[in-house]
Amino acid sequence: MDTTTTDDFTPAERARGRALRRAQLPWALGGRLTGLALTLVLGLTPAGAGLVSAVGGWFGGSRTAEVLAGAAALVVLGQAAQLPFGAGARTVRARYGLVTQGWAGWALDAVRGLALALVLVLPLALGLFALTAWSPQRWWVSGAGAAAVLVGALSFLHPLVVEPVFNRFTPMPEGPLRTALLALAQRDGVGIRDVLVADASRRTTALNAYVSGLGATRRIVAYDTLLSTAEPREVELVVAHELGHVKHRDVLTGTVLGAAGAAVAVVVLGLLGTWRPLLEAAGAADAADPRALPLLAAIGALLGALSGPAQCAASRRIEARADRHALELTSDAEQFIAMQRRLALANVSDVDPPRVLELLFATHPSATRRIAAARAWRAEGTSADGTPGGPAGESTDGPTDRSTDEPTDGPTGGPAGIPPKPVV
Repeated sequence: MDTTTTDDFTPAERARGRALRRAQLPWALGGRLTGLALTLVLGLTPAGAGLVSAVGGWFGGSRTAEVLAGAAALVVLGQAAQLPFGAGARTVRARYGLVTQGWAGWALDAVRGLALALVLVLPLALGLFALTAWSPQRWWVSGAGAAAVLVGALSFLHPLVVEPVFNRFTPMPEGPLRTALLALAQRDGVGIRDVLVADASRRTTALNAYVSGLGATRRIVAYDTLLSTAEPREVELVVAHELGHVKHRDVLTGTVLGAAGAAVAVVVLGLLGTWRPLLEAAGAADAADPRALPLLAAIGALLGALSGPAQCAASRRIEARADRHALELTSDAEQFIAMQRRLALANVSDVDPPRVLELLFATHPSATRRIAAARAWRAEGTSADGTPGGPAGESTDGPTDRSTDEPTDGPTGGPAGIPPKPVV
């Protein structure tokens, strides 16, 4: 059965989303490519080694000075190179009414992002070169385990440390919506500590909500833009989607896979970082030489870029599964479709992007695919007399009592703080 339709969005709405995507794409791709190119040039030529020696000399020239100053220089140069592209993309989004923040606020966020990056990167660089000094040839054995542990720790600390740097959170006032969201989580068997409102409106008009935290830190977070724009039932559908991530342990699984991926990446770094032709090209003596820092950064950046499409494909499957969970939890395909339409229009999304861009960069299915999937789900549960329902003929009159004692582990994905989280 063909469950797609062209009636969900008017030609003008589709054209507006396409126009924004086309206007943003050069800035987005330009920023990515410029950052990667700069990292590769510094890492695969003596330029990076010269940079590390020069900035280290400003602080005394010791090995520790070269590591810390060199790492800081790489972070600052990388963010500076991408700053004009971020400004260009912001200008485009402002033309489409998606930006509410002034340039001063944007600049302050850039400074906060730089400070956060330095706080994270400098101790990592110091620890890395402590390991390489201990064993220039086998440092990656211990490094792989340390990287895995670090990924898990950052996943737990993210909502407590990173999110507050970029947003202010206030408890949602007592009322019908807060009660409904907590009841939804309880019906889903998900323990929630609190329901918070993020002050997203000081930056954007985009709509979003998420569930973040691990165990005792888990909370529902809704953008104030969503609460002021969407119907309460649509907010419930957004949160039901996010609860699906918790039920399926998506972020716990993602954290475990991320930890494993970090460990593998460190092993690859260790093997390639001891390859003599690469070290000679980078102007470094061995992996314990601080001048090898740009080389290791370049290898890491290249691994990240190559793995991007696979990560996006996995993310799209996870998001589609969370959509289905929301439908099964609420049995409300019509409101799910209405919610997807509202999100797409408010965020000026390209509702049906070119397939190649979707495969390479999209972390979520397109709006048309999500709506089509909702209609397919509804069709699966249509009763013999033609009355629509959920699977097994569930009613679509509202949330049903689907309490479960299944264990739930791990948070769902929330905003990373520095880049915005794609909408649900």
